[in-house]
Amino acid sequence: MAEEKSTMHQVPPLGGGGGEVVIIKYNAGNIQSVLYALERIGMQAVVTDNHEEIKSADKVIFPGVGEASSAMRYLKERGLDKLIKHLKQPVLGICLGMQLMCKYSEENNTDCLGIFNEEVKLFRPEKVAPKKTKKEQLIQQLNEILVIEEADETNSNLKVPQIGWNNIYNLKTDLFKNVTENSYCYFVHSYYASLGEHTIATTDYVQPFSSALHKNNFYGVQFHPEKSANVGEQILRNFLEL
Repeated sequence: MAEEKSTMHQVPPLGGGGGEVVIIKYNAGNIQSVLYALERIGMQAVVTDNHEEIKSADKVIFPGVGEASSAMRYLKERGLDKLIKHLKQPVLGICLGMQLMCKYSEENNTDCLGIFNEEVKLFRPEKVAPKKTKKEQLIQQLNEILVIEEADETNSNLKVPQIGWNNIYNLKTDLFKNVTENSYCYFVHSYYASLGEHTIATTDYVQPFSSALHKNNFYGVQFHPEKSANVGEQILRNFLEL
């Protein structure tokens, strides 16, 4: 399929410098809200699936809201899968975009781009806890007598998808420059990237997971910086200044 003509949104560049920012256009993009967020911090962006425009950009943003297998199929049909993996400039994946940068997603058994080694898994808060041994049952009874509260092993009060604000911690790299530990960001997702060697931020929901990843020139965030108020704007500024 022919590459579509790009759409330029003319906004004064951030801080009067920088270079061109490209938002990759594909069928799972959450593009408009990202554009609005960039406009709020005074940055211009080009929305395109044109290979040459993407390769020549100063920064690339790879957003996403949708389903992994159909998104990967779309990327492969347009050769964007190979292009993204070989980009040399800073690249920021957002939400599904970050998940597609991992090696595999449980969502419809999807092989992804493989930039990050971490796997993407479904939240399972209703998972039944393993049956306790007699010793564990006695310990639980003793804890109840001593009024020691046990953690809810089933996390049955948590819903999937996670929708709303949650904190990020163990922040690493300049993507989080001037961002305070345990700052709150906005999440909407049913799948999560596991913790691993590329984790640069962690969030707890059902269990700890990677709320941000980094490898070489590639960054990914599970939350939506474009919807995360001042914290999200700072993270976008940091990315644009990498």
